[in-house]
Amino acid sequence: MESQAYVERRRRLFELLPERSFALLFAGQAPYMSGDHPYSPFHVNRNFLYLSGIAQEHSILLLAKLDGQEQTLLFTEHVSPTEEKWTGKRLSDDQARSISGIETIQDVAQFEGTLGRLLRTGEYEELYLDVEQDNWAQTETPAHRFARAFRDKYPAVPIRNPYPLICRLRSVKDEGEIAQIREALRITKDGILRMMQHAKPGMKEYELEAHFDYALRSQGVREHAFPSIIAGGERATVLHYVTNDQTIAEGDLVLCDLGAAVGGYSADITRTFPITGKFTDRQRQLYEIVLKAMEATFAAIRPGITLAELNDVTKITYARELKAIGLIQEDSEVSRYYYHSVSHRLGLDTHDVGSPKWPLQPGDVITVEPGLYVAEEGIGIRIEDDVVVTAEGYINLSEDIPKSVDDIERLMANR
Repeated sequence: MESQAYVERRRRLFELLPERSFALLFAGQAPYMSGDHPYSPFHVNRNFLYLSGIAQEHSILLLAKLDGQEQTLLFTEHVSPTEEKWTGKRLSDDQARSISGIETIQDVAQFEGTLGRLLRTGEYEELYLDVEQDNWAQTETPAHRFARAFRDKYPAVPIRNPYPLICRLRSVKDEGEIAQIREALRITKDGILRMMQHAKPGMKEYELEAHFDYALRSQGVREHAFPSIIAGGERATVLHYVTNDQTIAEGDLVLCDLGAAVGGYSADITRTFPITGKFTDRQRQLYEIVLKAMEATFAAIRPGITLAELNDVTKITYARELKAIGLIQEDSEVSRYYYHSVSHRLGLDTHDVGSPKWPLQPGDVITVEPGLYVAEEGIGIRIEDDVVVTAEGYINLSEDIPKSVDDIERLMANR
């Protein structure tokens, strides 16, 4: 992505920050699994990445706004030649400038001294600190640790959270972001096709998963968008089944929910296919109903609609179709077989930032993922595509990943 994109994002955030304030964002660091061994690969904080383009741990971004002047500093880790022999080179200052468009680069070891000089005059009245928190038990981040230390040293400077401001910026994707998602989808497609082409009864779910992983790693992708779900038979009725260690039996459908991440941007695709390569009549019947719900939901996408309203369209379609085949008698019974929402935003996070109450606008990227889960028959089906909202409606970014019954059976017949 061009450095100018990051310059523009920071400019827009500066417009939202009040005078006499400064903001800090931390790239983060990999937590340690045991002893001196960190979890790998390192996953950079997405808000930091969005504003800087830098994916190197231990980095810090500082944005300061005072009397009409805007100051941007990037702190990166500088290490000795001896350390480089053990752990590899870090980004040079020139490389960091080229990626981020930030001219002033300092060693992260200088951060505390630079911050102290910034605050010594007392002119800055607020600190905007990215302390994104998904739930009470979430693992503490460097920003949370910094917040405690900062309150002790500068108790008169209140801490604000810029997360809501950044959410608004991140929600609408620019061309560079959509290009990254397209590339993640291209690689995800390769992995899905490889799985379909190697699927056979009697294999373990993790064997099938290995074919997807191979497609990613062979193209230089180390980061999955999320842990892959490879669920055969009745296990596909568990929404977030990730054990992936059971045998896929003759006649099972296999639900695969997975995605590559490229430049931090996620693909999120679900395909359901028969392990034998041929749907049974009942499997086809239910699968076609899920496709109908998907097409009805697609048709409703437009600027101004909310994700909750899209889900209502999905449920109305299910109520009609499931009553027609005698699976339910009342509309309220849909929740027995469909118990999640049809869509979420997609981007630097798989479940990306933004409230489900926000009306969609051009540039929003969302999933469309209707499912049916008939546990008593051991059948779980979900089909998921990724789309970008346009002024006229939407563009399906993953339309070339096979999903019709005929296309799947044709593809698997040529194994």
